Amino acid sequence: MINNILTEINNFLYTYPLLILLVGTGIWFSLRTRFVQVRFLREALRVLGEKAEEEDGKKQVSSFQALMISTASRVGTGNIAGIATAIAAGGAGAVFWMWLMAVIGGASAFVESTLAQVYKTKDGKDFRGGPSYYMERALGKRWLGVLFSVLLIICFAYGFNGLQSFNMSSSLEYYIPGYSYTVYPVLVGAVLAAATGLVIFGGVHRIGFITSVIVPIMAGGYLLMGLFTVITRITELPHVFSMIFSQAFDIQAFAGGMAGSAVVTGIKRGLFSNEAGMGSAPNAAASASVSHPAKQGLVQVISVFIDTLLICSATAMMLLLSGVEGVSGKLDGIPFVQQAISANVGNWGIHFITLSIFAFAFSSLVGNYYYAESNILFIKNNKKLLLIFRITCLLAVFLGAQADFSMMWNIADITMGFMAAVNIIAILLLGNVAVKVLKDYEKQRKEGKNPVFKAKDAGIENTECWK
Repeated sequence: MINNILTEINNFLYTYPLLILLVGTGIWFSLRTRFVQVRFLREALRVLGEKAEEEDGKKQVSSFQALMISTASRVGTGNIAGIATAIAAGGAGAVFWMWLMAVIGGASAFVESTLAQVYKTKDGKDFRGGPSYYMERALGKRWLGVLFSVLLIICFAYGFNGLQSFNMSSSLEYYIPGYSYTVYPVLVGAVLAAATGLVIFGGVHRIGFITSVIVPIMAGGYLLMGLFTVITRITELPHVFSMIFSQAFDIQAFAGGMAGSAVVTGIKRGLFSNEAGMGSAPNAAASASVSHPAKQGLVQVISVFIDTLLICSATAMMLLLSGVEGVSGKLDGIPFVQQAISANVGNWGIHFITLSIFAFAFSSLVGNYYYAESNILFIKNNKKLLLIFRITCLLAVFLGAQADFSMMWNIADITMGFMAAVNIIAILLLGNVAVKVLKDYEKQRKEGKNPVFKAKDAGIENTECWK
């Protein structure tokens, strides 16, 4: 009964209030920044190649590594199973609305990540920051920052990481009959927890290094599979695009009600895949060592585009070109993807999908943990507390591999919804700061300079690292 109530709350939250808040915020910031996510895309790619500064011979986290940490968290099993579920429920038209949400959401991603850079703090030789930090420093509301941190920790460290662990474990059911009744889930959970522990106990630099290796390899391999599918079925591509655009504006779907339409399904899946405006990615963005906050804001736009315009599109093309039709509640999620890939390239494609799920999910485990660690340190910077927290995170990974705790997933979704609402209110209140930072960056670029930020020159106070 409790789980049914949570499901109803979850469905309402994600169908109406959050949808309106996230879409409205994305449109508002697109207009305020004059579509910075499109105008400065080439500049973002240039900044991505800049090296991190060194301090006392120790390398800082680069823009690229911070991008990979946030992309690692964004790009998870949702990019595979989630897209299959969206197409099965809303049809091919859902893909168009996912694309649109990536473009609109890019502006929100720029604003929140720029703010995270402006109000970041120094932790030894590393940087930390995120929504909790700008809520405390810029809004003067530490209690709001603590609330946000608690919601994020419940959601990412326990809920989503348990879910990623479960997805990895359950993908082996194809190979082992009666898998869930064997000892294998326990062994998989132990191996995943041990592997995660090796990374997270190494600190932000090891997390940055691991994600900067895993993410490009896994994303590259997955995109190559998508490209191979497109090339081998190139003659069917015009028909697929015709389906996407015709079903996106299906009058019958509008008349029949919005709830299950391509519009709502595509918007929901797009928003909650790329996480733009939800307050998660700024935790990684703050860790980068850059000469100007706007640089990392621009780089985080690329993460949104990688997630939706590349990875999600690759999944969509593999599904829509296969000829296999998804059916909501019957053939969706991973089984839909497996059948589609098998139709495209043969049975070996199923093994490729299993490998992709492991790579995507493990990178998410690491990225999600980093977000949570930054927020536990915000609440209280204590070594004993951090050690206990790390152990509980590994326990969540271990247990997640063994059971589908649907109530925990509902709780994680609901806490993420409230977390997003808190962050949206904060970035709407602080939007002027991000716009000032952008104008300062544009001014210096027009003067032919490599922009260097000084908070005082931009009329911004309460910063620790930009004096």
